[in-house]
Amino acid sequence: MSSTSPSVTGQATDASTGTGTGTGTGKGSVDLRGVTKSFGALTVVDDLDLSVKPGEFLSLLGPSGCGKTTTLRMLAGFEQPERGEILISGAAVQHLPPHKRDINTVFQSYALFPHMSVAENVAYGLRQRRGVDRAQIRPRVSEALDMVQMTRFADRRPAQLSGGQQQRVALARALVNRPSVLLLDEPLGALDRKLREDMQVELKLLQSRLGTTFVFVTHDQEEALSMSDRVAVMLNGRIEQIADPYTIYENPATAFVAGFIGQQNFLPGTLADGGRAIEIAGATVVPAAPVPGSGRAVRAAVRPEAVVVTETPPARADGTAQGGSVQDGTAQGGTAPVNALPGTVAAVSLLGDVLQYVVHSDAGHELLARVPRRQAGRISAGTRVRCSWTPADVHVFPAEGGHSDTIGSAQ
Repeated sequence: MSSTSPSVTGQATDASTGTGTGTGTGKGSVDLRGVTKSFGALTVVDDLDLSVKPGEFLSLLGPSGCGKTTTLRMLAGFEQPERGEILISGAAVQHLPPHKRDINTVFQSYALFPHMSVAENVAYGLRQRRGVDRAQIRPRVSEALDMVQMTRFADRRPAQLSGGQQQRVALARALVNRPSVLLLDEPLGALDRKLREDMQVELKLLQSRLGTTFVFVTHDQEEALSMSDRVAVMLNGRIEQIADPYTIYENPATAFVAGFIGQQNFLPGTLADGGRAIEIAGATVVPAAPVPGSGRAVRAAVRPEAVVVTETPPARADGTAQGGSVQDGTAQGGTAPVNALPGTVAAVSLLGDVLQYVVHSDAGHELLARVPRRQAGRISAGTRVRCSWTPADVHVFPAEGGHSDTIGSAQ
Protein backbone atom coordinates (compact mmCIF):
# COMPACT_ATOMS: atom_id res chain seq x y z
CA MET A 1 0.00 0.00 0.00
CA SER A 2 1.17 3.48 -0.78
CA SER A 3 0.82 6.31 1.69
CA THR A 4 -0.05 9.97 1.47
CA SER A 5 0.47 12.81 3.90
CA PRO A 6 -2.50 12.98 6.28
CA SER A 7 -4.09 16.36 6.78
CA VAL A 8 -6.80 17.98 8.82
CA THR A 9 -10.15 17.58 7.10
CA GLY A 10 -11.09 20.66 5.12
CA GLN A 11 -13.85 21.02 2.57
CA ALA A 12 -15.29 17.62 1.87
CA THR A 13 -14.99 16.12 -1.56
CA ASP A 14 -17.61 14.23 -3.54
CA ALA A 15 -15.86 10.90 -2.90
CA SER A 16 -16.06 11.23 0.85
CA THR A 17 -19.37 12.97 1.40
CA GLY A 18 -21.63 12.25 -1.55
CA THR A 19 -22.27 15.94 -2.15
CA GLY A 20 -21.68 17.54 -5.50
CA THR A 21 -23.25 18.56 -8.74
CA GLY A 22 -25.58 15.57 -9.08
CA THR A 23 -25.88 12.80 -11.62
CA GLY A 24 -27.75 14.66 -14.34
CA THR A 25 -30.91 13.47 -16.05
CA GLY A 26 -30.00 9.91 -16.99
CA LYS A 27 -32.73 7.30 -16.58
CA GLY A 28 -32.33 5.76 -13.14
CA SER A 29 -30.33 8.62 -11.62
CA VAL A 30 -31.20 9.71 -8.08
CA ASP A 31 -30.45 13.07 -6.48
CA LEU A 32 -31.32 14.27 -2.99
CA ARG A 33 -30.51 17.92 -2.44
CA GLY A 34 -30.65 19.43 1.02
CA VAL A 35 -33.28 16.92 2.16
CA THR A 36 -34.41 17.27 5.79
CA LYS A 37 -36.95 15.22 7.73
CA SER A 38 -37.96 15.52 11.39
CA PHE A 39 -40.37 13.70 13.63
CA GLY A 40 -41.35 16.17 16.31
CA ALA A 41 -38.22 17.67 17.82
CA LEU A 42 -36.02 14.87 16.42
CA THR A 43 -34.26 15.55 13.11
CA VAL A 44 -33.87 12.15 11.47
CA VAL A 45 -32.42 13.25 8.11
CA ASP A 46 -30.39 16.43 8.29
CA ASP A 47 -29.77 18.52 5.14
CA LEU A 48 -28.80 15.40 3.18
CA ASP A 49 -27.15 15.53 -0.23
CA LEU A 50 -26.82 12.25 -2.11
CA SER A 51 -26.29 11.37 -5.77
CA VAL A 52 -26.74 7.90 -7.26
CA LYS A 53 -25.62 7.16 -10.79
CA PRO A 54 -27.85 5.35 -13.32
CA GLY A 55 -27.38 1.59 -13.02
CA GLU A 56 -25.46 1.86 -9.76
CA PHE A 57 -25.84 -0.43 -6.75
CA LEU A 58 -25.63 1.91 -3.75
CA SER A 59 -26.11 0.84 -0.14
CA LEU A 60 -27.19 3.07 2.73
CA LEU A 61 -25.43 1.62 5.76
CA GLY A 62 -25.56 2.59 9.39
CA PRO A 63 -26.83 1.77 12.88
CA SER A 64 -30.49 1.91 13.91
CA GLY A 65 -31.76 5.47 13.99
CA CYS A 66 -29.16 6.86 11.57
CA GLY A 67 -31.79 7.92 9.01
CA LYS A 68 -31.20 5.35 6.28
CA THR A 69 -34.72 3.87 6.23
CA THR A 70 -36.35 7.32 6.43
CA THR A 71 -34.22 8.37 3.44
CA LEU A 72 -35.43 5.34 1.50
CA ARG A 73 -39.05 6.01 2.47
CA MET A 74 -38.76 9.60 1.22
CA LEU A 75 -37.39 8.30 -2.08
CA ALA A 76 -40.32 5.90 -2.30
CA GLY A 77 -42.86 8.63 -1.44
CA PHE A 78 -44.02 7.12 1.86
CA GLU A 79 -42.59 10.09 3.78
CA GLN A 80 -42.40 13.72 2.69
CA PRO A 81 -39.32 15.90 3.29
CA GLU A 82 -39.75 19.21 5.08
CA ARG A 83 -37.08 20.78 2.91
CA GLY A 84 -35.06 19.85 -0.12
CA GLU A 85 -35.49 18.24 -3.51
CA ILE A 86 -35.72 14.61 -4.61
CA LEU A 87 -35.04 13.94 -8.27
CA ILE A 88 -35.50 10.64 -10.10
CA SER A 89 -34.09 10.49 -13.64
CA GLY A 90 -33.71 14.27 -13.46
CA ALA A 91 -37.35 15.02 -12.53
CA ALA A 92 -38.41 16.39 -9.14
CA VAL A 93 -40.73 13.91 -7.41
CA GLN A 94 -40.88 15.08 -3.77
CA HIS A 95 -44.53 16.11 -4.16
CA LEU A 96 -45.63 13.00 -6.08
CA PRO A 97 -47.37 10.01 -4.45
CA PRO A 98 -45.59 6.63 -4.56
CA HIS A 99 -47.59 5.24 -7.50
CA LYS A 100 -46.55 8.16 -9.71
CA ARG A 101 -42.82 7.63 -9.21
CA ASP A 102 -40.81 5.34 -11.48
CA ILE A 103 -39.75 3.35 -8.43
CA ASN A 104 -40.57 0.03 -6.81
CA THR A 105 -39.76 -1.08 -3.26
CA VAL A 106 -38.93 -4.47 -1.78
CA PHE A 107 -39.40 -4.73 1.98
CA GLN A 108 -38.08 -7.10 4.61
CA SER A 109 -41.63 -8.43 5.02
CA TYR A 110 -42.49 -9.92 1.66
CA ALA A 111 -46.18 -8.83 1.83
CA LEU A 112 -47.32 -11.47 -0.65
CA PHE A 113 -51.03 -12.16 -1.03
CA PRO A 114 -51.54 -15.60 0.57
CA HIS A 115 -54.63 -16.46 -1.52
CA MET A 116 -52.85 -15.80 -4.83
CA SER A 117 -50.40 -17.99 -6.71
CA VAL A 118 -46.84 -16.87 -7.33
CA ALA A 119 -47.71 -15.80 -10.87
CA GLU A 120 -50.78 -13.91 -9.68
CA ASN A 121 -48.75 -12.09 -7.04
CA VAL A 122 -46.21 -10.99 -9.64
CA ALA A 123 -48.92 -9.94 -12.09
CA TYR A 124 -50.89 -7.93 -9.52
CA GLY A 125 -48.99 -4.66 -9.95
CA LEU A 126 -49.22 -4.82 -13.74
CA ARG A 127 -52.97 -5.41 -13.60
CA GLN A 128 -53.40 -2.29 -11.44
CA ARG A 129 -51.45 -0.01 -13.77
CA ARG A 130 -53.12 1.95 -16.48
CA GLY A 131 -51.84 1.69 -20.00
CA VAL A 132 -50.44 -1.83 -19.67
CA ASP A 133 -51.32 -4.03 -22.63
CA ARG A 134 -53.16 -7.00 -21.13
CA ALA A 135 -51.62 -9.28 -23.74
CA GLN A 136 -48.18 -8.39 -22.39
CA ILE A 137 -48.90 -9.31 -18.77
CA ARG A 138 -48.34 -13.06 -19.11
CA PRO A 139 -44.99 -12.83 -20.99
CA ARG A 140 -43.73 -10.11 -18.62
CA VAL A 141 -44.64 -12.20 -15.57
CA SER A 142 -42.89 -15.19 -17.14
CA GLU A 143 -39.82 -13.06 -17.83
CA ALA A 144 -39.73 -11.73 -14.25
CA LEU A 145 -40.07 -15.21 -12.73
CA ASP A 146 -37.33 -16.49 -15.01
CA MET A 147 -35.01 -13.69 -13.83
CA VAL A 148 -35.35 -14.85 -10.21
CA GLN A 149 -35.39 -18.57 -11.07
CA MET A 150 -38.96 -19.12 -9.87
CA THR A 151 -40.70 -20.18 -13.09
CA ARG A 152 -41.36 -23.74 -11.90
CA PHE A 153 -43.10 -22.41 -8.79
CA ALA A 154 -45.52 -20.16 -10.69
CA ASP A 155 -48.64 -22.05 -9.54
CA ARG A 156 -47.72 -22.39 -5.88
CA ARG A 157 -49.08 -20.28 -3.03
CA PRO A 158 -46.69 -18.28 -0.77
CA ALA A 159 -47.25 -20.68 2.15
CA GLN A 160 -45.75 -23.46 0.03
CA LEU A 161 -42.48 -21.56 -0.44
CA SER A 162 -39.37 -21.11 1.68
CA GLY A 163 -38.30 -17.69 2.92
CA GLY A 164 -35.73 -17.34 0.16
CA GLN A 165 -38.27 -18.32 -2.49
CA GLN A 166 -40.79 -15.79 -1.14
CA GLN A 167 -38.09 -13.12 -1.32
CA ARG A 168 -37.50 -13.98 -4.97
CA VAL A 169 -41.21 -13.60 -5.67
CA ALA A 170 -41.20 -10.18 -3.98
CA LEU A 171 -38.27 -9.19 -6.21
CA ALA A 172 -40.04 -10.44 -9.34
CA ARG A 173 -43.17 -8.48 -8.39
CA ALA A 174 -41.07 -5.31 -8.11
CA LEU A 175 -39.05 -5.92 -11.27
CA VAL A 176 -41.99 -6.82 -13.49
CA ASN A 177 -42.94 -3.12 -13.60
CA ARG A 178 -39.47 -2.34 -15.01
CA PRO A 179 -38.78 0.56 -12.66
CA SER A 180 -35.89 2.94 -13.21
CA VAL A 181 -34.95 2.58 -9.55
CA LEU A 182 -35.46 -0.37 -7.21
CA LEU A 183 -35.43 0.37 -3.47
CA LEU A 184 -34.63 -2.48 -1.09
CA ASP A 185 -35.31 -2.04 2.63
CA GLU A 186 -33.28 -4.74 4.44
CA PRO A 187 -34.90 -7.39 2.21
CA LEU A 188 -32.62 -10.20 3.39
CA GLY A 189 -32.92 -9.55 7.12
CA ALA A 190 -35.42 -12.36 7.77
CA LEU A 191 -33.29 -15.05 6.09
CA ASP A 192 -30.85 -17.36 7.82
CA ARG A 193 -27.16 -16.65 7.29
CA LYS A 194 -26.43 -19.23 4.57
CA LEU A 195 -29.51 -18.30 2.55
CA ARG A 196 -28.79 -14.59 3.05
CA GLU A 197 -25.27 -15.03 1.67
CA ASP A 198 -26.62 -16.94 -1.33
CA MET A 199 -29.21 -14.23 -1.99
CA GLN A 200 -26.53 -11.53 -1.78
CA VAL A 201 -24.70 -13.14 -4.69
CA GLU A 202 -27.92 -13.61 -6.67
CA LEU A 203 -29.04 -10.02 -6.09
CA LYS A 204 -25.74 -8.57 -7.24
CA LEU A 205 -25.67 -10.74 -10.36
CA LEU A 206 -29.28 -9.83 -11.13
CA GLN A 207 -28.61 -6.12 -10.72
CA SER A 208 -25.53 -6.31 -12.95
CA ARG A 209 -27.52 -8.11 -15.64
CA LEU A 210 -30.49 -5.75 -15.54
CA GLY A 211 -28.57 -2.50 -15.18
CA THR A 212 -31.33 -1.16 -12.90
CA THR A 213 -30.38 1.36 -10.21
CA PHE A 214 -30.53 -0.33 -6.79
CA VAL A 215 -30.66 1.65 -3.54
CA PHE A 216 -30.24 -0.87 -0.74
CA VAL A 217 -30.72 -0.20 2.98
CA THR A 218 -28.92 -2.41 5.49
CA HIS A 219 -27.26 -2.37 8.89
CA ASP A 220 -25.10 -5.35 7.92
CA GLN A 221 -21.64 -4.10 6.95
CA GLU A 222 -20.57 -7.34 5.26
CA GLU A 223 -23.72 -7.28 3.15
CA ALA A 224 -23.09 -3.71 2.04
CA LEU A 225 -19.40 -4.26 1.25
CA SER A 226 -19.97 -7.47 -0.70
CA MET A 227 -22.81 -6.22 -2.91
CA SER A 228 -22.38 -2.50 -3.53
CA ASP A 229 -20.65 -0.35 -6.12
CA ARG A 230 -20.60 2.36 -3.46
CA VAL A 231 -21.55 2.50 0.21
CA ALA A 232 -22.93 5.56 2.03
CA VAL A 233 -22.26 5.25 5.76
CA MET A 234 -24.80 7.28 7.75
CA LEU A 235 -24.89 8.63 11.29
CA ASN A 236 -27.33 11.08 12.89
CA GLY A 237 -29.09 11.79 9.60
CA ARG A 238 -25.94 12.66 7.68
CA ILE A 239 -23.48 10.82 5.45
CA GLU A 240 -20.16 10.25 7.18
CA GLN A 241 -18.51 8.84 4.07
CA ILE A 242 -19.55 7.60 0.64
CA ALA A 243 -17.12 5.64 -1.51
CA ASP A 244 -16.47 2.25 -3.05
CA PRO A 245 -16.24 -0.66 -0.56
CA TYR A 246 -12.44 -0.88 -0.76
CA THR A 247 -11.98 2.80 0.07
CA ILE A 248 -14.54 2.67 2.87
CA TYR A 249 -12.69 -0.23 4.47
CA GLU A 250 -9.08 0.71 3.84
CA ASN A 251 -9.35 4.50 4.22
CA PRO A 252 -12.18 5.38 6.60
CA ALA A 253 -12.83 9.12 6.65
CA THR A 254 -13.87 9.29 10.31
CA ALA A 255 -13.39 7.34 13.51
CA PHE A 256 -17.04 6.29 13.38
CA VAL A 257 -16.61 4.75 9.93
CA ALA A 258 -13.37 3.08 11.04
CA GLY A 259 -15.10 1.47 14.01
CA PHE A 260 -18.41 0.64 12.32
CA ILE A 261 -16.94 -1.02 9.23
CA GLY A 262 -15.14 -4.13 10.38
CA GLN A 263 -13.17 -3.91 13.61
CA GLN A 264 -10.36 -1.69 14.81
CA ASN A 265 -7.83 -1.64 17.60
CA PHE A 266 -8.05 1.92 18.94
CA LEU A 267 -4.96 2.96 20.91
CA PRO A 268 -5.24 6.30 22.77
CA GLY A 269 -2.13 8.45 22.86
CA THR A 270 -0.55 11.83 22.20
CA LEU A 271 1.11 13.17 19.07
CA ALA A 272 4.84 13.69 19.55
CA ASP A 273 8.02 14.46 17.64
CA GLY A 274 6.33 16.99 15.37
CA GLY A 275 3.53 14.56 14.56
CA ARG A 276 5.89 11.84 13.42
CA ALA A 277 4.99 9.58 16.35
CA ILE A 278 2.18 8.81 18.78
CA GLU A 279 3.10 8.00 22.35
CA ILE A 280 0.78 5.35 23.78
CA ALA A 281 1.03 3.38 27.00
CA GLY A 282 3.94 0.98 26.65
CA ALA A 283 4.98 1.82 23.09
CA THR A 284 5.43 4.35 20.32
CA VAL A 285 3.22 4.25 17.21
CA VAL A 286 4.71 5.60 13.99
CA PRO A 287 2.22 6.45 11.20
CA ALA A 288 3.08 6.44 7.51
CA ALA A 289 3.49 10.22 7.42
CA PRO A 290 3.59 13.06 9.95
CA VAL A 291 0.25 14.13 11.40
CA PRO A 292 -0.46 17.81 12.18
CA GLY A 293 -1.00 18.83 15.80
CA SER A 294 1.95 17.79 17.97
CA GLY A 295 0.85 17.38 21.58
CA ARG A 296 -2.75 16.67 20.60
CA ALA A 297 -4.66 13.73 22.11
CA VAL A 298 -5.47 11.18 19.41
CA ARG A 299 -6.34 7.56 18.76
CA ALA A 300 -4.25 5.33 16.55
CA ALA A 301 -6.35 2.71 14.76
CA VAL A 302 -5.02 -0.62 13.45
CA ARG A 303 -7.12 -3.33 11.81
CA PRO A 304 -6.93 -6.81 13.42
CA GLU A 305 -5.74 -8.36 10.15
CA ALA A 306 -2.81 -5.91 10.07
CA VAL A 307 -1.52 -7.13 13.44
CA VAL A 308 1.30 -9.70 13.26
CA VAL A 309 1.47 -12.02 16.26
CA THR A 310 4.80 -13.68 17.06
CA GLU A 311 6.05 -15.47 20.11
CA THR A 312 8.33 -13.23 22.19
CA PRO A 313 11.98 -13.76 21.14
CA PRO A 314 14.49 -14.85 23.79
CA ALA A 315 15.78 -12.04 26.00
CA ARG A 316 19.40 -10.89 25.93
CA ALA A 317 21.55 -10.74 29.02
CA ASP A 318 20.55 -7.12 29.63
CA GLY A 319 16.87 -8.08 29.57
CA THR A 320 15.99 -6.46 26.21
CA ALA A 321 14.74 -8.19 23.07
CA GLN A 322 17.33 -9.55 20.67
CA GLY A 323 17.92 -7.60 17.46
CA GLY A 324 15.14 -5.50 16.03
CA SER A 325 14.70 -2.11 14.48
CA VAL A 326 12.14 0.61 13.94
CA GLN A 327 11.28 -0.96 10.59
CA ASP A 328 10.35 -4.38 11.95
CA GLY A 329 8.63 -2.96 15.00
CA THR A 330 10.81 -4.45 17.71
CA ALA A 331 12.63 -2.78 20.55
CA GLN A 332 16.07 -1.32 20.00
CA GLY A 333 18.61 -1.04 22.78
CA GLY A 334 16.01 -1.49 25.52
CA THR A 335 13.85 1.48 24.45
CA ALA A 336 10.06 1.33 24.16
CA PRO A 337 8.93 -0.81 21.21
CA VAL A 338 7.87 0.93 18.01
CA ASN A 339 4.63 -0.21 16.36
CA ALA A 340 4.63 -3.21 18.68
CA LEU A 341 3.18 -4.22 22.01
CA PRO A 342 4.30 -7.17 24.16
CA GLY A 343 1.59 -9.13 25.87
CA THR A 344 -0.08 -12.45 26.59
CA VAL A 345 -2.62 -14.32 24.48
CA ALA A 346 -5.88 -14.44 26.43
CA ALA A 347 -8.00 -16.38 23.92
CA VAL A 348 -7.85 -18.01 20.49
CA SER A 349 -10.96 -18.44 18.29
CA LEU A 350 -11.45 -20.14 14.93
CA LEU A 351 -13.47 -17.90 12.60
CA GLY A 352 -13.73 -20.08 9.53
CA ASP A 353 -10.63 -19.41 7.47
CA VAL A 354 -8.96 -17.15 10.07
CA LEU A 355 -7.75 -17.48 13.64
CA GLN A 356 -8.53 -14.62 16.00
CA TYR A 357 -6.24 -13.87 18.91
CA VAL A 358 -7.24 -11.73 21.87
CA VAL A 359 -4.04 -10.34 23.36
CA HIS A 360 -3.74 -8.48 26.66
CA SER A 361 -0.75 -6.16 26.36
CA ASP A 362 1.52 -5.51 29.31
CA ALA A 363 0.43 -1.86 29.19
CA GLY A 364 -3.25 -2.72 29.58
CA HIS A 365 -4.47 -2.68 25.96
CA GLU A 366 -6.70 -5.42 24.61
CA LEU A 367 -5.74 -6.20 21.01
CA LEU A 368 -7.50 -8.26 18.38
CA ALA A 369 -5.39 -9.97 15.73
CA ARG A 370 -6.67 -12.05 12.84
CA VAL A 371 -4.39 -14.39 10.92
CA PRO A 372 -5.25 -16.70 7.97
CA ARG A 373 -5.66 -20.16 9.46
CA ARG A 374 -3.13 -21.78 7.13
CA GLN A 375 -0.51 -19.15 8.02
CA ALA A 376 -1.08 -19.21 11.78
CA GLY A 377 1.39 -20.85 14.09
CA ARG A 378 0.66 -23.00 17.13
CA ILE A 379 0.12 -20.12 19.49
CA SER A 380 -2.23 -20.92 22.35
CA ALA A 381 -3.78 -19.02 25.23
CA GLY A 382 -1.18 -18.05 27.82
CA THR A 383 1.64 -17.66 25.29
CA ARG A 384 3.85 -14.58 25.56
CA VAL A 385 3.76 -12.73 22.24
CA ARG A 386 4.56 -9.48 20.50
CA CYS A 387 1.86 -7.78 18.40
CA SER A 388 3.33 -5.59 15.66
CA TRP A 389 2.18 -3.69 12.57
CA THR A 390 3.58 -1.44 9.85
CA PRO A 391 3.26 2.37 9.69
CA ALA A 392 1.16 1.99 6.53
CA ASP A 393 -1.52 0.24 8.58
CA VAL A 394 -1.95 3.10 11.07
CA HIS A 395 -4.90 5.51 10.88
CA VAL A 396 -5.02 8.49 13.22
CA PHE A 397 -8.21 10.05 14.59
CA PRO A 398 -9.01 12.63 17.26
CA ALA A 399 -9.48 11.50 20.85
CA GLU A 400 -12.96 10.60 22.11
CA GLY A 401 -15.55 13.24 21.35
CA GLY A 402 -14.48 13.93 17.78
CA HIS A 403 -15.69 10.81 15.99
CA SER A 404 -16.78 12.71 12.89
CA ASP A 405 -13.32 14.15 12.28
CA THR A 406 -10.20 12.66 10.79
CA ILE A 407 -6.61 13.74 11.36
CA GLY A 408 -4.75 11.32 9.17
CA SER A 409 -4.79 7.87 7.68
CA ALA A 410 -2.68 5.48 5.73
CA GLN A 411 -3.58 4.24 2.30
